Amino acid sequence: MENGENGQLSEILQTLSGTLIDDGSPVAVILAAGHGKRIKSDRSKMLHEIWGVPTVLRVANAASTGLETPNQIIVVGIKAREVAEKTGKATNRLFVYQKEQKGTGDAARVALSGLASYQNLRDVYILPGDMGLITPEVVHQLRTEFEKSEHGMMILTGKFSGDIPENTYGRILRVPEFDAEGKPSDADRGKVIEIKEHKDILALPDGKDYEITYNKRRYRFRKSDLLEIREYNAGVYAVKYRHLSNFIGKLTPDNVQGELYLTDIISIFNQNGISVGAYTVSDDSAVIGFNVKSVLREMETIARRKVWMQLRDIIFIEDEDDFFIADEVVHQILELDAKQPPLDIEIGKGVYIGKNVQLSHGVSIRSGSSLVGNIVIGKGAKIHERVSLSTYSNQMMIIGKNCTIMRGDMLKGNVRIGDNTSIESSVIVTGSDEFPAVIGNNVTIKGTTYIFGSVIEDDLFIEHSVIKCKKVERTVRKDGTIQPVRWVMPPPQGLDIISNI
Repeated sequence: MENGENGQLSEILQTLSGTLIDDGSPVAVILAAGHGKRIKSDRSKMLHEIWGVPTVLRVANAASTGLETPNQIIVVGIKAREVAEKTGKATNRLFVYQKEQKGTGDAARVALSGLASYQNLRDVYILPGDMGLITPEVVHQLRTEFEKSEHGMMILTGKFSGDIPENTYGRILRVPEFDAEGKPSDADRGKVIEIKEHKDILALPDGKDYEITYNKRRYRFRKSDLLEIREYNAGVYAVKYRHLSNFIGKLTPDNVQGELYLTDIISIFNQNGISVGAYTVSDDSAVIGFNVKSVLREMETIARRKVWMQLRDIIFIEDEDDFFIADEVVHQILELDAKQPPLDIEIGKGVYIGKNVQLSHGVSIRSGSSLVGNIVIGKGAKIHERVSLSTYSNQMMIIGKNCTIMRGDMLKGNVRIGDNTSIESSVIVTGSDEFPAVIGNNVTIKGTTYIFGSVIEDDLFIEHSVIKCKKVERTVRKDGTIQPVRWVMPPPQGLDIISNI
């Protein structure tokens, strides 16, 4: 990157950065500098979405909720501008730039550079930006375990349940029952000695034991024993700031990759009498990271399954493997169920419901429909198959009580529809910022009809018409019926360039 581009990026990151709360609250460090070559995408790995949210933002949100503090540092590198802008500005979030991706240890060192001006730092929590299924509960439990311990560092670990040859995670080496001389390890048994990366284990010579010293005693591991270890490093760490800042400079690239491994800080801590603990998650899916598309898809499937498990006995979902309901709507449904059950909400196969949609009791959304934007659906409303409802971020769509929006209809923008109105098939309704579409109560619109920026009064019947920026008044005829609107079309344009052949 040229100096001009560096300066521009620095200015952008500074603009997006806030300041930390310097009161001793925890600080989350999100490692989001890597691009992920194996994902085979021009988009940064950190911006691939899991259940509708970029993975880096999912990690950031879980960290802020779980740690009960907004203090965050996001380390960006490749595609830095895109990652920072997508993550977004927050009052207590900082962005720092890792110019070269030289490993997690270097990323942590870069993050610490952003903390130099703060005086009351205590605990730092380091999380990879691709761990998009991590939950606030897991982060909170790690904090709880770390704060009640006397450790200088605590590692979040998982238990690998697959076939050993498929386990490419770094192994957790704990103090075994006996040392190299056959003497009991006593009080040290089970403590974390180090994390041994899979590639480094494979690089060990066959037939030669791996020896390491812990608390002035030697311990011996066979290469096969190391490979058989199922407890793995999840890549999430809680660490005392003073220890991390004191010893981060002692990391060396003495490994197969030639990178600075943050995991090597464990050996350094142990050598300096700083104990390291580990907390194992009960749900390994919460600590999955991804490097390839197949794993990303697996994570999406897990996320969908978790939503299904939350909602399966509250609303009806036609196909548990084919639906999307944004987290915000899931929370809304759960709150509604807690306050006013039963809900009688039905969601068809392939339905997509975005984060700013509000549902009500008795709503039915049938297969293939998409709702994206600021949309309020009234009680008892029926959205039929393949309906598209959408707004821009500054617009609002309101569908009244007991309305029916029929198959294939498209409603866009600022639209307000009253109660008991029926929008039948092949209808398009659009409202702009300047000209909202307002449709009254008990209206029926059918046929190949297009309504743009118009006001339709109550009780009207409209069929096969194109109505743009008009007011359609409710007019009662002499026989007491209401005048319908049919075949209303604007004057044709372009007739002068059309001729017979």
